Amino acid sequence: MKPVNIGLLGLGTVGGGTAAVLQDNAAEISRRLGREVRISAVCDLSEEKARQICPSAAFVKDPFELVAREDVDVVVELFGGTGIAKDAVLKAIENGKHIVTANKKLLAEYGNEIFPLAEEKNVMVQFEAAVAGGIPIIKALREGLAANRIRSIAGIINGTSNFILSEMREKGSAFADVLKEAQALGYAEADPTFDIEGNDAGHKITIMSALAFGTPMNFSACYLEGISKLDSRDIKYAEEFGYRIKLLGITRKTDKGIELRVHPTLIPESRLLANVNGVMNAVRVNADMVGETLYYGAGAGALPTASAVVADIIDIARLIEANTDHRVPHLAFQPAQVQAQTILPMDEITSSYYLRVQAKDEPGTLGQIAALLAKENVSIEALIQKGVIDQTTAEIVILTHSTVEKHIKRAIAAIEALNCVEKPITMIRMESLHD
Repeated sequence: MKPVNIGLLGLGTVGGGTAAVLQDNAAEISRRLGREVRISAVCDLSEEKARQICPSAAFVKDPFELVAREDVDVVVELFGGTGIAKDAVLKAIENGKHIVTANKKLLAEYGNEIFPLAEEKNVMVQFEAAVAGGIPIIKALREGLAANRIRSIAGIINGTSNFILSEMREKGSAFADVLKEAQALGYAEADPTFDIEGNDAGHKITIMSALAFGTPMNFSACYLEGISKLDSRDIKYAEEFGYRIKLLGITRKTDKGIELRVHPTLIPESRLLANVNGVMNAVRVNADMVGETLYYGAGAGALPTASAVVADIIDIARLIEANTDHRVPHLAFQPAQVQAQTILPMDEITSSYYLRVQAKDEPGTLGQIAALLAKENVSIEALIQKGVIDQTTAEIVILTHSTVEKHIKRAIAAIEALNCVEKPITMIRMESLHD
């Protein structure tokens, strides 16, 4: 069988790793596939780097020239971003090239343009590496769980944020100090906003939600809340109640619509997801037939991510000459069955809540707070009063039972209006992960 020729766009961390996997494991890949996979052309800002990493491949300065080459069957897009990467991918599809990408931003924001064009041109778009690095969660959602109705997905899907929260818990350090440490270790970018404010996790949970529930991409409707405002006290108090705080991407099918959200979350320390530390990723999927499954591993890094990229290349190579009816649909469901569904606004989601309130240490304060919560039908599961601050102010930590978010927000606004309470009240959502 003739070789499958790869055109590689970008030789950064993942691109270099992809070239290394294809070259170092060439014999193993051929054993599995029955044909050779070779890099025929590369495009990168540095010709010197390209010739060093892929000496036998043609160097191409213009990405649009690469995606038009006759000796390229599969375009592997590893530029990142949504500028030239988007234009090159769309042009490659127009040219009948199959696509492998690790670009979650591109798919979450422009997948509704990319996938229909790919269907029209009868080409495959594979994107395992776009979510959770080397963890094969896309294949699990598209194929392994195909017999199930998926109920919910909850994932630790940003290693930078997970490292910061793990260090804050273990060392009791402030967010700013741990962020500097993460940057020094190379776990956080010089501008870490994309990671710590939830954008990266938002792109990933958007993709998984589309696969789970058969919807178009809905990134614009995804709620994003990062970890930059978390206080180490909240991590400590959560542990006293038996919880840990993780930045979770959550999507859930409910009778009212689909939840799609990213935010810091208290989860019971007994849950496996609570014990995923450092830069590791994990995704929990709950489905009607199989129940709960958990996928754990390296969510980033050159070789783990490249492993997923090359697995996608192999999948395409296996089906490149097959009837298009034999291919797995891009979004797991047949294209005509991918249908828009209501994305619930945050005010309509149901959750339990952690509240930290600073209030005057005087008789009647707790009673007023409890009364205002009860007025909004918010019941208290647990409450502790911490030490008095500045001789006059006490810190009160409350865990609530499950309620609709608009109710807790109204209660918080009313409590903050009390003369005895300092603003703002800290609110963090909670998930039992028992659905």
